[in-house]
Amino acid sequence: MSSEHPTYSHKDDDPHLTDDDLAQKVLRFLRYASFIDASDIDVIALGNMVVLSGTVAREADIACAGEAAASVIGVQSVENRLRTRPGEAEG
Repeated sequence: MSSEHPTYSHKDDDPHLTDDDLAQKVLRFLRYASFIDASDIDVIALGNMVVLSGTVAREADIACAGEAAASVIGVQSVENRLRTRPGEAEG
């Protein structure tokens, strides 16, 4: 069974990853473990800090994505720059 996005697995739990690998790991985790649409979320890793940017449907999704990203092994801090999509802030 092929999927467009690789799924998160516990083999991803190596805490010593390159910035790009950590960013991809966080994005896979957001898609796998959160109940939010992560299709418009971008993740950049700078050392052990990740930056979330892009848009989500609801205000509550911003906090949910930030908490999920912070729970990923290897992430020490999260800078959450997510915004709600215009016209979808309530819900």
